[in-house]
Amino acid sequence: MRASVLGLGEAGSLYAAGLVERGWTVTGYDPADNATPEGVARARTPQAAVRDADVVLSLVGGRAAESAADSVAAFLEPASVFADMNATAPAVKRRIAAAIGEDRFADVSVIGSVPTYGAATTVVISGAGSAPAARLFAALDATVEDIAGAPGDASARKLLRSTFMKGLGALIVESSAAGRAAGAEEWVRTQIVNELAGGAAALDRLHDGTLRHAARRAGESAAAADLLDALGQRPVMTRAAAEAHRALADAALVPDGDLLDRFSGLAVANIGDARDRMGMLDGGIHALWRGARLVGRARTVWVRSGDNQALHRAIEISRPGDVLVVNGQGDTTRALLGELMAERAKRRGVVGIVVDGALRDIGELEAIGFAAWARAVTPAGPYKNGPGQVDVPVAVGGVVVCPGDLVVADDDGVIVVPAAEAAAGLLGGRAVEADEARRRAAILAGTA
Repeated sequence: MRASVLGLGEAGSLYAAGLVERGWTVTGYDPADNATPEGVARARTPQAAVRDADVVLSLVGGRAAESAADSVAAFLEPASVFADMNATAPAVKRRIAAAIGEDRFADVSVIGSVPTYGAATTVVISGAGSAPAARLFAALDATVEDIAGAPGDASARKLLRSTFMKGLGALIVESSAAGRAAGAEEWVRTQIVNELAGGAAALDRLHDGTLRHAARRAGESAAAADLLDALGQRPVMTRAAAEAHRALADAALVPDGDLLDRFSGLAVANIGDARDRMGMLDGGIHALWRGARLVGRARTVWVRSGDNQALHRAIEISRPGDVLVVNGQGDTTRALLGELMAERAKRRGVVGIVVDGALRDIGELEAIGFAAWARAVTPAGPYKNGPGQVDVPVAVGGVVVCPGDLVVADDDGVIVVPAAEAAAGLLGGRAVEADEARRRAAILAGTA
């Protein structure tokens, strides 16, 4: 029997090796420079890889699943089975089945840890090609649940499971980090281990796997959230898990300790161009003194018009690198912060303030170097009666800002980048900056 494995990452390599062990002739393809498992013939193109294959296993990752299938659809043998094993939305599976041909498509969802169980990891299979695919995975000693049904049905089962498993992994990472920050990581780990059936091994697998596969799990969690939404269920925890995984994936690209420093000097306009102008506050919120710049994390505040009681509370709990981001209801009749509050904030390490409202003492703010953006300036002081809230999502300048989001501001204005997309925003902004530098050089050289 001949098999083709598209995608020779960790999971693809383990499945390819499992097939080789059982005497199959296996051809693999991967455009990345991943190692080729022993006994696997590496093809130079995906089309060559699937030639003469009785079964094709696609393990290219959810984002590339459709393009991978499209690239080989016309080159499959008439009787071959195409097993799409990528974690993705049911709608994507249905589109792939239509491109491949319904009769030979199998939607295969892997349920469990492939690094732990290898090719014997439990699978759920649906689609018209489920029966021959089920026989293949049974031969690999996997527990197989053949639910028949339509393409996407197996994927939906996996995503339903992911609402729990991926959220649990993200929570374990967050709890471990909190324990480490408090100097009590081992105590926290012990509490978690005592609640897990698999003990320390299960904790390490969930913790380390979440960090290692954060980007893929972010996509899977987002797809799970979309499924719950389609089912009429509010995916509050699942969307939070997706955001947590995106943040972990970003941190792997750019460590948070370096992130703020690397944003320094990057123009708001360049970040905005890279993000298709999303997250930019309206132009009514402007720098109150020329040359002001800031990069920091949002400490959000929501106040009643003209009242700054909650802003005082926010300053008391602020940390170095915070930016006070205040929904002042757009009220410009009362200043929510002046020189004295700015001095207190600066002593706590706050790098500046962005207010959908008014400020005062602008000359003093410039003199002490406290960066400030607001809709207006007024000498009238605020009320201090409340109510108000701190560290909640707020609307400022037409943009929703969540606690911890990245805030970048300069003479042009302010942009907010969601925390989970900060590294991508940095890389995109720097790419725009480099492109503009090349184009400007060409203009000056007369070659544009």
